[in-house]
Amino acid sequence: MLDIAPELSRWCARGRDFAVATVVAVDGSTPRRPGATLAVDADGTAAGSVSGGCVEAAVYELCRQALATGESVLERFGYDEDDPFAVGLSCGGAIDVLVTPVRAGAPGATTLAAALTAAAGGEAVALVRALDGPAGHALLVRPDGPPTGSLGGDGRLEDAAAVRARAMLASGGTSTVRVGDDGSRYGPARTLLIETAVPPPRMIVFGAVDFAAALAGVGAFLGHRVTVCDARAVFATKERFPQADEVVVDWPHRYLDSQRLDERAVLCVLTHDARFDVPLLERALRLPVAYVGAMGSHRTHHERLRRLRAAGLTEAELARLRSPIGLDLGARTPEETALSIASEIVAARHGGTGQPLTGTGAPIHREGAALCHGR
Repeated sequence: MLDIAPELSRWCARGRDFAVATVVAVDGSTPRRPGATLAVDADGTAAGSVSGGCVEAAVYELCRQALATGESVLERFGYDEDDPFAVGLSCGGAIDVLVTPVRAGAPGATTLAAALTAAAGGEAVALVRALDGPAGHALLVRPDGPPTGSLGGDGRLEDAAAVRARAMLASGGTSTVRVGDDGSRYGPARTLLIETAVPPPRMIVFGAVDFAAALAGVGAFLGHRVTVCDARAVFATKERFPQADEVVVDWPHRYLDSQRLDERAVLCVLTHDARFDVPLLERALRLPVAYVGAMGSHRTHHERLRRLRAAGLTEAELARLRSPIGLDLGARTPEETALSIASEIVAARHGGTGQPLTGTGAPIHREGAALCHGR
């Protein structure tokens, strides 16, 4: 539900009734991961997707049905090779989809609206719903403070759910967990769906060059909060980088020292000047971030490594550097170069090889790694 929070928060603000279908589990190769959502309002307007097209029509009808009956339903969609007309996933995997009606004024509607508004505003929040409980109940969990809402059961269940939800907020993502009705791991248990929304991952692009302008656009498209940083005020202007969330005039290494970055952050060094590169990379390669890449030729890279070794960096730290930056796409223009850099970032996030899928037997859809967006 939280992956389309901006749209659904507007629906809630207007008092619109809707049903929301959420992928709660996947098996095998599937186009969307847990947390993917399709919502349908009382007028038949749809938002989001659960499968990229394979089962959208069937899920749409389930949403309409849930709106009419007021009942939740958990449905599994797979692939049946014996029935070519069966609704399922052509990729061969399977998804479990929870469909829940959301009616203005109903139990849990206020909690859902608050969670959607917070997620749309970039806050870190977790939303907990029971797969096997009464429809409409929900629990909103923030990193700090008591949870709000209810799961329609024992308060100990909600306390235990909040603990599990906060643990998931550390890295983002969506998952189901089994929690006992009394909060323990024993006895009668409930299956809970925990969805999380975390602020967008940071992408900091160092060097106010034409390649940075293209990369800022691609970074924003991929859902990053993009910062462009350069020490030269004449080049580091908002007019030159309209798609960046912020443009900072500062020495790159000094700006990096001032930031608190998490393990999802991406650092792209396009300055191509040892005066900027070396002190910046000396710090960047010692931070627990997801990706550090630096532009330059192979010759520049080897000279940069020499300087960084002289500055005291270890071989393990140097091995984290992606340089020359990007995948080998034969890129020439700034836009093509930005695409090659973004492709390497995505491959690093999901453990991809960067090789053509043609002729390989590797799975197309992989579990996410360090750069998960939580949506």
